[in-house]
Amino acid sequence: MNKTPLSNVEEQIVILELDRIHLTGELVLPTDAEGIVLFTHSGSSSRYSSYNHYLAHVLRQEGRLATLLVDLLTKEEEAIDQRTKHFRCDMAFLAARIVGITDWLLENPTTHNLNVGYFGADTGSGAALLAATTRPMAVRAIVSRSGQTDLVSTALSCVQTPTLLIVGENDLPIIAMNEDAIAQIATQHKQLEVIPGATHQFGESGAMEEVGRLASQWFKHYLSSLAPRDLHLHSMSLR
Repeated sequence: MNKTPLSNVEEQIVILELDRIHLTGELVLPTDAEGIVLFTHSGSSSRYSSYNHYLAHVLRQEGRLATLLVDLLTKEEEAIDQRTKHFRCDMAFLAARIVGITDWLLENPTTHNLNVGYFGADTGSGAALLAATTRPMAVRAIVSRSGQTDLVSTALSCVQTPTLLIVGENDLPIIAMNEDAIAQIATQHKQLEVIPGATHQFGESGAMEEVGRLASQWFKHYLSSLAPRDLHLHSMSLR
């Protein structure tokens, strides 16, 4: 996962005040960005953090997009969740946090003019899909990686946002789950991409790079200031 530095970017550590809690986020704003992607992650494992930072870099480099990485849980909530897994599976709770962050982006002077997209993984994908149903005019694109879409199955018929679901070929339970989801999602602008040879974590050589390529194309297309037509992607075989 090579990283090439970008010029003309502004990096900030931001404090998001949502009702009675505060969340810390990493906001990176390229000067030519037209959209911003919120990573909807509900945990702080080093693996997920590394993947998200890599994917955020790819989006900024390939798609000229701003990114916001913020854990949806406070430190206290995360400590509880590590023992009980309560918060990470509470889709209504996580979706409400995502909606709160979205409203912050729409009100923040440095981001209010950017089109908003969501990038979720696992339970964060389900929460992103649910959150998008409450802000259909604000959220312009969603990308899901190994999403647990079964947790929000009753809301999928209300999703109007262009949605890309990415799964690994060898992640059979998640494939079946996402095949059901793509049939239920209401928007016509939707696609399911199965990456050959990849498993749930996309740890195989070239797998996460392919996730980044597909996601950057989707976001660049649908977060553009123009109103583009549907986009058809094609996943590459891993070597």
